[in-house]
Amino acid sequence: MDPLALYIHWPFCLAKCPYCDFNSHVREQIPEQRSRGALLRELEWEAGRLGSRPLASIFFGGGTPSLMAPETVFRLIEAASAYFSPLPEIEITLEANPTSVERSKLAAFREAGVNRLSLGVQSLDDRALHFLGRLHSAAEARAALTAAREIFPRVSFDLIYARPGQDLSGWRAELAAALSFGPDHLSLYQLTIEPATPFAALSAQGKLALPPAETAALLYEATAEEAAKHGLLPYEISNYARPGAECRHNLAYWRYADYAGIGPGAHGRVTIGDSLLATRRRRAPEAWAARVERSGHGTDEEEALSPTERAREMLLMGLRLAEGIELERFRARAGLALSSAIDRQALTDLLAAGYLAWRGGKLAATEAGRLRLDALLPRLVR
Repeated sequence: MDPLALYIHWPFCLAKCPYCDFNSHVREQIPEQRSRGALLRELEWEAGRLGSRPLASIFFGGGTPSLMAPETVFRLIEAASAYFSPLPEIEITLEANPTSVERSKLAAFREAGVNRLSLGVQSLDDRALHFLGRLHSAAEARAALTAAREIFPRVSFDLIYARPGQDLSGWRAELAAALSFGPDHLSLYQLTIEPATPFAALSAQGKLALPPAETAALLYEATAEEAAKHGLLPYEISNYARPGAECRHNLAYWRYADYAGIGPGAHGRVTIGDSLLATRRRRAPEAWAARVERSGHGTDEEEALSPTERAREMLLMGLRLAEGIELERFRARAGLALSSAIDRQALTDLLAAGYLAWRGGKLAATEAGRLRLDALLPRLVR
């Protein structure tokens, strides 16, 4: 069995970004003590049924985990390390925003055990930050990046491109400025309009228009070119890293390994006995906490996935990776052969078109295929 990845969700934010459809919530007063107690209790419950498995990574996601007290982060890392068997090179990531309030706690998070920081920079342009609803300035982002590089052995940060009015030369300049900070990992996301967000409402009113698909494709191609100049390679559709600096936690998702999710709205895929269980916690923080206090966990849904469901999920996740999907691992994890899970004529057509390729016993999307993956997958996956 693969080592376990552990995801811990902290749902609270200072403000809700207009493009965001994550399970995040703004509260006048964050219930730190209650949330800490519920997370610790749910972690104990989850560990009780999983046993002392090897633990490869812990990821504090959100929301805005850097709003947590460092003591809460320490207590959760301490508990996870007691319940499971941490690998010597365990990766412990915390997502943070570059506001001065959160930046002041970076050294305390490192002391608590965090060894990888993921900064939500999103842009180094003040006008773009205002448009995206971010609370930090470009100067604060630069200061946070500088501090993070001094404190943490591994640092990643996010940028959003394909914003309204953005052109190729502007994106290359912004990306070059970001890469000058010497990151070993970047997550570069194309702006999309998600349902039930403020941006979706503006789009429906004709007040927000994203660049055309052709421009977005050029920006995507430029992203890989600029990152490669600094030694960062595209190992997943939206993620670039120096060799060896890939996010090990997220690789667990894309390689379809076991991951446990605790906290409001957290998802998981965990093997118990002969079953792979898909789990989801209750989304609303207060309702989740009440259920944990009552039952020991805040599970809303849990079901055993069939071989067909496992195969579909593994295809959807694995083809995002440049390395592709290894056939024997696919059979072992999904419970059926790859050839039984795909449309064979579609596979033949996509191979011939150069969108997919066989590489040493692996099925992988080519660079052109990854650019079009959202359109290819419905054709390929049964």
